[in-house]
This record gives sequence, structure tokens and C-alpha cells, in this order.
Amino acid sequence: MPTTMFLRHCWAALLVLLVTAPAVAADHTVVLMYHRFGEDDVPLTNIRLEQFEAHLEHLEAEGYSVLPLATVLDALADGEPLPEKAVAITADDAYLSVMTEAWPRLKARGWPMTLFVATDPVDQGLRRYLSWDQIRQLRDEGMEIGGHSASHGHITFMDPAAARADVARGMERLQTELGQSPDVFAYPFGEYSLRLRKVISDMGFRAAFGQHSGAVGRRRDRFDLPRFAMNERYGEISRFRTAVGTRPLPVHDATPAETQLEAGSRPTFAFRLDDGLRPGAVTCYHSTGSGAVDLDIEGDRVAFQAPAPLQPGRSRFNCTLPDGAGGWYWFGRQFVALGGKD
Repeated sequence: MPTTMFLRHCWAALLVLLVTAPAVAADHTVVLMYHRFGEDDVPLTNIRLEQFEAHLEHLEAEGYSVLPLATVLDALADGEPLPEKAVAITADDAYLSVMTEAWPRLKARGWPMTLFVATDPVDQGLRRYLSWDQIRQLRDEGMEIGGHSASHGHITFMDPAAARADVARGMERLQTELGQSPDVFAYPFGEYSLRLRKVISDMGFRAAFGQHSGAVGRRRDRFDLPRFAMNERYGEISRFRTAVGTRPLPVHDATPAETQLEAGSRPTFAFRLDDGLRPGAVTCYHSTGSGAVDLDIEGDRVAFQAPAPLQPGRSRFNCTLPDGAGGWYWFGRQFVALGGKD
């Protein structure tokens, strides 16, 4: 049996043991997203090693179950329970420090990881990126591999045919080099639109992840899945504790459905709250403002306007509600307007 298949069976068996124990059943998990580890000269995409070690120590001390992303998606799709404290760890782009810094620390604890690979930088042999030999080694040691396009460009602004060609080219390289075609995808920069989501769905992926915050639950669209992004600024242990302790805010009818918006606009965002939760206890923040926004609440509907016109590039909002047990329900969305630079 291939190593990756064997490990997946082992994790599935472990999950059964975990979720049959009393008082651990849940219908959600938190997915963490990293890029670089210990590359302190690029703080926007880096997590300092002392921060990362603090994250792992917290997960270990608090009894979290670190699960493969495939196991999480299987459980959510099949309606199977998950451990109450469950997280999955992912990294984007295929930087070398995943292998030299992150993976040894995870392996020492027997914890899995998913790596979303953008293939052009690997093919070009760019500095600080993994090679194909190294990615094969990680795969053979049990790391899951996901798709992340070929170019790692702003594919949401491409026409659908061009976006599909870029993603397909990346998948072909993964098939050629690794002998596998992943069924999970991470949008480059976390940017997506309705038409890009359709492209990814039509290509046969089972799920796609962005870079907006929130816990992953059964109700969330499988092509709009959130991850908590960790970098030097947002990687302090207080924020990490909050992130891994969140659960999905149960909402429906979120508008606007489209996440590709017009620069200069001030859209109104809205959603309806499920499960009898109190809309009046919700607090929302938008990236164009400096504090909590004013909410317009009518029945179970929560609405607010962007505090300032959207600038080209990415913007996001986060809405939270106390869960009554010291944690938070969380709902986040990311949007993008043409013209952004990174």
C-alpha cells in the first residue's frame, strides 16, 4: 500500500476512535494557513519560529486534534462528527522553510499538513522554494498536496478560459511530477469570484479555500472555505488562541453573493442569522474602517455598509458573536476589486 494511502487509512481509524469518545463530537473545525517559517525578512508572509512553536505548544497543551485536511472534508461531507477541538494546518506556495522548519516540528508530534503548491516557481527553481524532489519527499512522508494554480497570478481577473488553463497547467505539472492530481484547491491570494468558483467546481475539485477568517462548518459553501491566516502581525499567541477556539457563525442568504466588486463603491453587506442567535449581540468589522461598524438589524437580518469606498485590491469583513463558553462564533468574507497590487 502506498505510504500516503496507508497514512490516510491510519488517520481515518484514529478519527473513528476520537469521535466515538463522549463529549467530543462537533460539526466544524478550524483550518490554519501559513506561508513561510522563520524567514523574518518577509514579515507579511512569515511566521517567526518562536510564534510557530507557541502555536504548536498551545495545540498540544489544550488537547487539540490536528487532522489531515482530507479527513476533515470527508467527515463534513459524510455528516460524521469531528473532535470538539480539531484543527488542520496548511501552507501555501511551497516555500523551502516548510520542509526545513515547519515539517520537522509537525512530524515530531505526528501531526499532518497540507501544502498548496503553485507550480511555476518550483519549475523555475526560484530561491527559497522547494524543488520537485523535495516535494516528492514530503509527499512520501505523508504531507498532503493541494492545487494552487501554475502562475500564482490574480486568476480571478482572468476570463474563465484563461483561469481554467492556468489551473489545469498547474494540475498537469503535479500529475507529472507527483503522479497525483489533487482534489483540493487554494485560491492564489485568497481571491475568487462567482465565475472562478464555477471554474474550480467544474474542474472536479471537491473544495477550495480562501484567506478569509472563520471556522469551517457543514453549512459553508465548499468553494468558499475560510482559513485563519498566520503571519508575524497576526500570529501572536493571544490571536491564535482566539482563532483555534472559534466556531462557525450560522448564517444564510449572505449578500452580495459576488465577491468581485467595483473599486470606489461602498457596498452593503448582509446576512441572516440562524439557530435563534441574537443579532443584537453581533459585532462586525470591515477593513476600510478602524473599528466596529454600525449595524442595521431587522429581525434575523444583519446589514452594514462599508465604512469607506473600496480601494483596488482585497478587502474583508469579520463578524463575531460570543458563544457563551468563552469563545466566538465567527463569519468572515473576502472581496477583491480590480487593480490591486501585492
